[in-house]
Amino acid sequence: MRIYKSFDEAGYVRNAVVTTGTFDGVHVGHKAIINRLNRLANEVQGESVLVTFHPHPRKVLYPDSEGRNLRLILTQEEKIEHLRETGLQNLLIVQFTLDFSRITSHEFVTGYLLGKLHAKVIVVGYNHHFGHNREGDYSYLYELSKSLGFAVEEIPMQEIQNESVSSTKIRKALQEGNIQRANAYLDHLFCISGIASEGNPFLHAKGFPTSFLAISDPEKLIPPEGVYAIRARVNDAAYKGICNIFFPDNNYDSTPSIEFILLEQAPPLTQGTKVRLFFHKRLRSFLHFPTPDDLIRQISSDKRQVDELIY
Repeated sequence: MRIYKSFDEAGYVRNAVVTTGTFDGVHVGHKAIINRLNRLANEVQGESVLVTFHPHPRKVLYPDSEGRNLRLILTQEEKIEHLRETGLQNLLIVQFTLDFSRITSHEFVTGYLLGKLHAKVIVVGYNHHFGHNREGDYSYLYELSKSLGFAVEEIPMQEIQNESVSSTKIRKALQEGNIQRANAYLDHLFCISGIASEGNPFLHAKGFPTSFLAISDPEKLIPPEGVYAIRARVNDAAYKGICNIFFPDNNYDSTPSIEFILLEQAPPLTQGTKVRLFFHKRLRSFLHFPTPDDLIRQISSDKRQVDELIY
């Protein structure tokens, strides 16, 4: 997958089949769009192109309201990795600014998608809007295509258990600790990436060597306080584990404490090791224990749950 940072850098793409959007989560609905994008590119002997935006448009347009508290399902690095796995051929990451937000839908299509990428086909989701004030949509593209000679295709709503899939619903599920619902909508496991550091020495002495995880992006969505069943990836190896998330003073805008234990005879983690935690299920809420022995008994119980849940 080739990655570009501007329309000028991407330039002409042979028989380009193009889609645009934020694609936070790269969920079931996004994958339906990309799968169709890739198939059409093959049919017209062209290349698939996905145009996405950074930072998230809401962060730029509403910095003092909804954008300020918006947390993202995927960091930019994670999104690139997931998009690479789809077989996408070209990824264009456009710097989203207030000036860019003022581009009309007509200018965006004619000046950028057609004028710079020379799009042969444009593919959009059923509820996709673009351009200044979100004035462009599939109907607009369809009418425009009649005079400008490109093809346009709309991908219908994707459902899981009779529920439409969206990034907003996934964020809500994660914020409620409903990891299993979020994973079903994503069609992959929700993940947190970061750098490990030494954890609680008392638990280490009791046979539960813990590590703290410093997250790489402060805008990453972190699930609520509680204990979670995870699978951790360290280098090329994967281990079952337990993760505890705690927000100081119950302030969800503060930096969370993320502490995890690797099971299955995992080797000790060295300071600075990059770790990825894949979340399977929320096991319980965060608890304070009257004695250290009570804590050890609870961790042992958590471990049994993880062993039953993750094979």
